[in-house]
Amino acid sequence: MTIELVKPYSPEKHHSHRDVTGGWLRPAVFGAMDGLVSNFALIAGVVGAAGAGRGAVLAGFAGLIAGACSMAAGEYTSVKSQTELMRAEIAAERRELARNPEGEQAELAALYRERGLDAELARRVAEGLSADPEQALRVHVREELGVDPDDLPSPRLAAASSFGAFAVGALVPLVPFLFGASGLALALVLSVLALFGFGAVVARMTARPWWLGGLRQLVLGVGAAAVTFGLGHLLGVAVS
Repeated sequence: MTIELVKPYSPEKHHSHRDVTGGWLRPAVFGAMDGLVSNFALIAGVVGAAGAGRGAVLAGFAGLIAGACSMAAGEYTSVKSQTELMRAEIAAERRELARNPEGEQAELAALYRERGLDAELARRVAEGLSADPEQALRVHVREELGVDPDDLPSPRLAAASSFGAFAVGALVPLVPFLFGASGLALALVLSVLALFGFGAVVARMTARPWWLGGLRQLVLGVGAAAVTFGLGHLLGVAVS
């Protein structure tokens, strides 16, 4: 007689997910890259036109402060507007649920039928979810608008992330000139390393090859700086 041992059931361990909402990653990445590229390009243009010196330092500081403030204001306004639009649509959905709950329940059932549930199961699921008005609102907002009403992007977080990241990125090419650098060489080396490093870090955060993200950002940043330096040099020669 063979006795078959049955392994005890153990619940599946689901992997965890990173936070992909909250409104901080995009402005932080964009701010750091924009600060580094734009300020290095600005400094390169000034050096190309007038040479290294006090003008390069002043231009770098001006670019850092103006760019960080502009980025923060732009991010705050854009995310605030987006959030206000979402809240307006959520309010409209709440009013519709209060005015026509049967129609909204039928709409939810139809949506689940489109996703493959049979008519009776879709009706029961929609009925169960619609029993609690707040739960029904969350479900309708997620299904129809594609947003989580309990986790809308934060304008302040987006603005702060953008300001800080831009300032850090813009400071990198400025550092050598604060210590008396007489040319672009050291600023170029630091900017190249930072561009590659930022790109690699972002690539790792988004599960892409680190070297590919680093090279992509390096090519884009160096290309922008080269164009600005060339224009500055040509303008400087023309003026002189």
